[in-house]
Amino acid sequence: MHSSCQGLETPETAISEQPDPGITFNPLHLFTKWGMILVIPLLMIILLSCTDLSRYDVEQIRTTLNDSLITTTESWDVEMVLMQDGNTRMYIEGSYAINYQSNERKESRISGPVYVQIFDSLGSVETEAWSKRAIYHEEDAEFELFDSVRVQTVNDRFLFSDYLKWSQDTDRITSPYFVIIITPTDSIAGRGFDGLTDLSSYTITEPRGRLIID
Repeated sequence: MHSSCQGLETPETAISEQPDPGITFNPLHLFTKWGMILVIPLLMIILLSCTDLSRYDVEQIRTTLNDSLITTTESWDVEMVLMQDGNTRMYIEGSYAINYQSNERKESRISGPVYVQIFDSLGSVETEAWSKRAIYHEEDAEFELFDSVRVQTVNDRFLFSDYLKWSQDTDRITSPYFVIIITPTDSIAGRGFDGLTDLSSYTITEPRGRLIID
């Protein structure tokens, strides 16, 4: 496979024969200052336009180029509030968070301990949750909890798992992994959980056992 790029010529550079003795031009310093901003994206654009690359190679280069344009913001002692229709839907606390913003990626990664409150339509707390870390996906309006996840509702219903996802659009929590649910009357465990945030209604696709509490 042969690759070619037509029309790219190196322009002549005019150099003053009598430079100002008080000013020292250091091209290495110029490259160091602007290289990370201009050189890498420029090389990728040239590669995309001047070489015969496979579709996979093009996608990999575009992904790398997009990653180079990601803006990150770090925060400590984090407090986040998610609103819906003018009302508070979720409150989150964490020890540390890093926020990623780009054309294809908008998310916040929160390190724990993470504490979450979910509010009902009247503005009252209906569910609390704890985990070791969390991710909020802004575009999908989804919140993921990881590692030692514990959920408690105002009606003394409990859920334990290693992973849980809350969807703001559906107001439901789900987990494809193993969960344990304890209520005042029974306890059930299994895989494949889907239910309301207050645990008043839910399904488990692969139940493993149930215990009735007297």
